[in-house]
Amino acid sequence: MNYRQANIVGGGKHSSLFLKIISLDNLLLSWREFKRGKATRRDIQQFAFNLEENIFCLHKELENMTYCHSPYQSFFIQDPKTRHIHKAGVKDRVVHQALFRVLYHYFDKKFIFDSYSCRLKKGNHKAVYRLDKLIRKASLDYQKPVFALKCDIRKFFANVDQKILLSLLQKTIKDQDTLWLVKKIIDSFTCSQNKGLPLGNVTSQLFSNIYLNELDYFVKHTLRQKFYIRYCDDFIILHQDKKYLENLVATLANFLQARLKLDLHPNKITIRKVNQGVDFLGYVALTRYRVLRTKTKKRILRLASSKNLQSYLGVLHHANAYELKQVLIKKIV
Repeated sequence: MNYRQANIVGGGKHSSLFLKIISLDNLLLSWREFKRGKATRRDIQQFAFNLEENIFCLHKELENMTYCHSPYQSFFIQDPKTRHIHKAGVKDRVVHQALFRVLYHYFDKKFIFDSYSCRLKKGNHKAVYRLDKLIRKASLDYQKPVFALKCDIRKFFANVDQKILLSLLQKTIKDQDTLWLVKKIIDSFTCSQNKGLPLGNVTSQLFSNIYLNELDYFVKHTLRQKFYIRYCDDFIILHQDKKYLENLVATLANFLQARLKLDLHPNKITIRKVNQGVDFLGYVALTRYRVLRTKTKKRILRLASSKNLQSYLGVLHHANAYELKQVLIKKIV
């Protein structure tokens, strides 16, 4: 019996996996999760006005496999650098959330421990603390000098190859109905020549980790690097031998191009002694302590107000920033 036959429920035409994704319960839960913090937005309110009818109609479209993804709304944000966001309609974002809710747990258990982007119980602050631990281990409790190779993938989201992504998804998802929906979402967006994932989709968060899990396994299991950490398209490898890391760059670049059709950003490859500071996720990791990146400090001082003070104090909590904290409090209070 194959996977699809094993997942047919009650002789129906759809697999149990697909039925779980498109169920009314899952669509309603997905709606609640998606609208959290957005309830005052006009498009959300319009969908909520006829919520039961909208959810039921969406369920029927998915069940009958007549669902079509609507066009995206395009705009730019400063985060702090300029990012091109593509926003899907409310109905489509409910579908994204429904797919994500079910598929996330199938894939997350396949990811390496030291992948920290868009995962439950992970995140950027967990990543910077983990980097501290890796530095300590790599330096044998700070007894040996350690170098950090830091790399960034050039225009990652715009250059994800959709055919490669679909082939990676097919390794785990054997059900054709679910693959139909996955393909609908992937095909709903393209930058050029079947490439790209839209910034703003919750599914893009999952798909990006599935895509770069290939890099993670290559570094950890083929190159056997013990001290490796990745957050989205930024990654760091620690080693006591600087020359070894210099030679590793070409190996990584060749793998990314051959396997994933991606390139390292040539201006964002650095190799530094850890005691000179390793810039990662808005913080600079040094031997035994961590400080805020200079740009982050300037941005906080420029944007801090009584409304966001507590949020910024939370950011400072994760660094050696006592003096900056006092300046900030004095400025606002």
